[in-house]
Amino acid sequence: MDVPVNPLLIPIVGTVAGCLMVVVIVAIVFWYKAREKELQFHQDLRLKEMEHQRRMKEIELEIEKVKAAQPASRAA
Repeated sequence: MDVPVNPLLIPIVGTVAGCLMVVVIVAIVFWYKAREKELQFHQDLRLKEMEHQRRMKEIELEIEKVKAAQPASRAA
């Protein structure tokens, strides 16, 4: 029960498959580059967040020092 294959069909299928393979490879490369940029963006955002938290802690410490110094200067 052999299915007859049209000889004209083989180059058409080969051409379409080749084009699809190129499109898939290009899509994978673009996805990879986009993912790298996204990860870099998240890393930069996290570093900025950590720096901001550090600055906020420093400001809180300065506020506490000023509050602690005010009653001492009033009492003197």
